[in-house]
Amino acid sequence: MAEVKILIEGYTIEDSGDGKMCSTITLIRDKNIKMIVDPGVLENQKMLIDKLKEEELTIDDVNIVFITHSHIDHYRNIGMFPKAKTLEFYGLWSKNTVEDWDSQFTDDIQKIKTPGHSYDALTLLVKTDKGIVAICGDVFWKKDFQKDDKYATDREKLKESRKMVLEKADWIIPGHGKMFKVEKRRK
Repeated sequence: MAEVKILIEGYTIEDSGDGKMCSTITLIRDKNIKMIVDPGVLENQKMLIDKLKEEELTIDDVNIVFITHSHIDHYRNIGMFPKAKTLEFYGLWSKNTVEDWDSQFTDDIQKIKTPGHSYDALTLLVKTDKGIVAICGDVFWKKDFQKDDKYATDREKLKESRKMVLEKADWIIPGHGKMFKVEKRRK
């Protein structure tokens, strides 16, 4: 099973009160993969370096950076990881080359398209010992936040993406908040 850990909990402009925001930055470990999801727009990159150090990792240990969608608050710090490949909507990038990859990235990590907030939105479904964790960027900003996403490019597709994530996941790591449990409705 893969391991998932939030390194830095994201926040919104409404949370900060001073117009600042940052995405939730997550670490995934799966066999030889050490993946950072959405490296954010931190005021000080040392924050992320220190969080990696707590996990006994360095910048050079990270071999994949995954971007949930192409909004700068989720990807600005991607350059911190010059040795890592980048996994995003169009494929897996190694320096200036890109290759397609299957939706089933590893036995325990699956990528699904979840458009609506943006056309290029992706979610990772990660099998862990707690169940399936969906790392979904701004499909959900945080628990019980912005039922109507004013930044959504397609609100109907966003509704469909949210429904799909809720059906597949046991836990959700949203774009700007702490992980929350999916409350499954009984049939």
